[in-house]
Amino acid sequence: RSLATTTTTATTAMATPAPASAPALLPTHTSVSTTANHHSSSSSAAPLPPLLLSKLKRRSRYRDRQFRGTDMEYQHALNTSTTVYVGNLSFYTTEEQIWELFAQATAAPKPHAVKRITMGLNRETKTPCGFCFVEFHTRRAAEQAVAWVSGRCLDNRDVRVDLDWGFREGRQYGRGKSGGQVRDEFRMDYDEGRGGLGGAAQRERERDDFDDDDDAPNKRQRH
Repeated sequence: RSLATTTTTATTAMATPAPASAPALLPTHTSVSTTANHHSSSSSAAPLPPLLLSKLKRRSRYRDRQFRGTDMEYQHALNTSTTVYVGNLSFYTTEEQIWELFAQATAAPKPHAVKRITMGLNRETKTPCGFCFVEFHTRRAAEQAVAWVSGRCLDNRDVRVDLDWGFREGRQYGRGKSGGQVRDEFRMDYDEGRGGLGGAAQRERERDDFDDDDDAPNKRQRH
């Protein structure tokens, strides 16, 4: 009787699976520091919700010119990669903040949530210039990151997350003439989080100052 009771108890315990936690759905305009709660459902096997799945399928049309291969090879690399590109970051956003954000999206313990983060750097100054690459341990985690994090707010900026074909040494540096990102070379606005005045606006201001200097002798002659 004692043996039968023990067997029945063990069978019952094995038939009751332990609940698993799923990734937290980060609010669209909430700082990462205030979104640490997780919902309870399976994160490894359950399919992505239809809305987030459609968001994942809307991939960027950007094709990295540094990729050496055919279009078919590029698509294969993109379809199997475990790396995402994160853009529109503030120059002041830290690696720790990014790690915290993506750890919430994958619902994995923080040390195991992300495999590697590579911060984008200005080619000349070697300082952050507003982007990074995040590599995960699985393709599933990378897809979850795109679906849950892209469009969320970090340091008062809506970050953009896209699947990437994979980090290679050298891709961490900006490709603009001044060493930063090309997009900042053509900005006409003032963006405090991305170095202040855009490159195009700076060049226009410098031209105006130069024209004023050229006109100064003529003005003195007229007087």
